[in-house]
Amino acid sequence: MIPVMGYAGKTVAVLGLGRSGMAAARALGAGGAVPVCWDDGAEGRARAESEGFALRDPAGEGAFDGVAALIVSPGIPHLHPEPNAAVAAAWEAGVPVDNDIGLFFRSLGHGGWNEFDRVPRVVAVTGSNGKSTTSALIHHVAVHAGMDSQLAGNIGRGALDIDPPGDGGVVVLELSSYQTDLARALTPDIAVFTNLTPDHLDRHGGVGGYFAAKRRLFAEGGPDRAVIGVDEREGAHLANQMAEGVGDDRVIRVSSERGLSGPGWSVSALDGRLTEWRKGRRIASIDLRGMSGLPGAHNHQNACAAYAAARGLGLPPRVVEEAFGGFEGLPHRSQLVAVKGGVSFVNDSKATNARSAARALEAFPRVRWILGGLGKDGGVAGIADAMGSVAKAYLIGHSAREFAVQMRGVDTEICVTLESAVARAAAEAEPGDTVLLAPAAASFDQFPDFEKRGERFIELVEAL
Repeated sequence: MIPVMGYAGKTVAVLGLGRSGMAAARALGAGGAVPVCWDDGAEGRARAESEGFALRDPAGEGAFDGVAALIVSPGIPHLHPEPNAAVAAAWEAGVPVDNDIGLFFRSLGHGGWNEFDRVPRVVAVTGSNGKSTTSALIHHVAVHAGMDSQLAGNIGRGALDIDPPGDGGVVVLELSSYQTDLARALTPDIAVFTNLTPDHLDRHGGVGGYFAAKRRLFAEGGPDRAVIGVDEREGAHLANQMAEGVGDDRVIRVSSERGLSGPGWSVSALDGRLTEWRKGRRIASIDLRGMSGLPGAHNHQNACAAYAAARGLGLPPRVVEEAFGGFEGLPHRSQLVAVKGGVSFVNDSKATNARSAARALEAFPRVRWILGGLGKDGGVAGIADAMGSVAKAYLIGHSAREFAVQMRGVDTEICVTLESAVARAAAEAEPGDTVLLAPAAASFDQFPDFEKRGERFIELVEAL
């Protein structure tokens, strides 16, 4: 683990005892702090007690007396739609509020780094869609190149739970807006912004607050290099703010919608061919079309961002291309589950918003689309242009009827359950069709998380 620095002998409150909260409590203890823990769930409290941590309810009288800081897990709101009561109490008591990512960045550079020949580096990835695949792909490339790489944050292990990186080590962090919004320290060596589509708007008070949370990764610490997707205006704005001039190659612009060139540094993918330009010259080109782990334009955008980050780490194009060819993709993200009777079954349960579902649809020529769940603001009304490949839609969950009303001109069927939707889609599919689970909605009405929803889809397909 990464021992937390700066709190030795001090009491630190930890609120929320999931993966990141427990890792924070352990790392605080390893750094000499005295953690006092709390979770609203009895299971979380029992977990902390079993490891010897003291419990303290932050709602109790004098709960913040003598407390140096409050460390909050990502799922706990600290501002919108309203602050958690413990956060508000910490404000009132003048106690600083932070999270595990802030602790990670303030503590990482200790432990004999001055003796290393090559200082470890951190690549941090944020954005709305594709950040998990991009993070995993960067990690995969680094490992393929023989680098000591660890993957953590919103994917894999908690940030504080990793091993201290050694000489020349790389840490790849996937960071959600919940994590970047609160962290008091954000100092990656390379920061990556994939794209921005509206999501978590209640948590951030609107799309402006959502973008501001992502932007903090670049504005707070000033990374040595910024990889920025510029296909949305927010990304174009961010790239413009980060660059000091026209040819500033500390910023690598990324696009999967148009070719980029010019005097700066850029990576773009058109029609499945990735191209790198730097200082007005084409440096390298990679054909992504035959790479089974990177299907569709949305994954080509992920590949561009990962390629740019790998180049920022100093890796040559040939090594990156070799690594891309061996990438198998992530579960629940355009995951090919099976091909039965000429019909492909693809699990993209991670497509929890409309834009990510649209990108999945665009990757296949004829789709039997399974969608629905707990819909988000706007539903699927804004992605009508991506529905041209849909032969029929099979709707499930809380928002099924709302989505059906928004899908004018598309053949729809209300199936309610995933079991019914898979059975109906499989029965009606023809050779060459793709039965695609891309819900465009959260899972919480019927499943604990998108992973469980995807796992159930896989079970149903395998049982056909």
